[in-house]
Amino acid sequence: MTTQQIKYFLVLAEELHFWKTSEKVYTSQSSLSRQIQSLEDELGIQLFERNKRNVKLTEAGQFLKKHWKVLLDDFDRTCKQAKKIDEGTSGVIAIAYPGSISFNFLPQLLKNLNCEMPDLKTELTEPTDVTQEDLLLNYKVDIAFSRDAIKNPTISSRKLYAEPVCLVVPKNHWLREDNFNDFRDLKDEKFIISGLHHTTYFASLLRSIFNTYDFEPKTSIESDFGGMILNLVSNGLGISILPYSFQFAINNKLRFIKLSEEVDLFVNWRSDDHYQTTKNVINYAIKIGERFNQ
Repeated sequence: MTTQQIKYFLVLAEELHFWKTSEKVYTSQSSLSRQIQSLEDELGIQLFERNKRNVKLTEAGQFLKKHWKVLLDDFDRTCKQAKKIDEGTSGVIAIAYPGSISFNFLPQLLKNLNCEMPDLKTELTEPTDVTQEDLLLNYKVDIAFSRDAIKNPTISSRKLYAEPVCLVVPKNHWLREDNFNDFRDLKDEKFIISGLHHTTYFASLLRSIFNTYDFEPKTSIESDFGGMILNLVSNGLGISILPYSFQFAINNKLRFIKLSEEVDLFVNWRSDDHYQTTKNVINYAIKIGERFNQ
């Protein structure tokens, strides 16, 4: 039994006329007749009652017409979906990302994917207690954006762009870019930052900044969530240090003061991942990163 035979059967079941059916399926009447007879012989079921004038479905034929049409439609949809997956325009992609890119880079990427790959489903994860490396190695995600390249021989990394690190203060704060001289001017300020004891890349960057200026911050609140930090700073509860990307959050109660230090953004993926969708998403990310570097 072949899908071709089933298709012939379904058209004939609608037309109930061999000549009209042969015209529709682009084959000869004799070939159509042989295909239907072969199908009946294989099934051991008479599908049509036919004579020189009439063709009529048997009860078994009526049953199969109803159910085979549903199955064949589902089969066709499945094949089309598989083709989209093979072309990298459909399926599911799981992405891990740092919160700092959720206000600019990530929305631009998702907007691009929505336009170019509308059938793609995207699953987003902002990790807190696991690393992007673990998520990739455990197949929890397909792509991980991170502030540092993942040093693992089974994972590929590519730098997308660099951006400044900024002091973030309330809009009405005394500190401005033109009067900031040294971190020691901030000795009495309360800081809202990621815990310096953490092993994350950004925590290590903060430690490096403070060591460079021989400065020990007066930390009043610790948080790893940038959105929360922005809200706390805008409410006058302290100041913070965050990547420049957070400036694109919709909050007009804040002032960003650029520091000389920069932070990178990398895209990481499993080296043996040959899923075309993954490759396409990475390429879109690289193109957006190139625009950010200009």
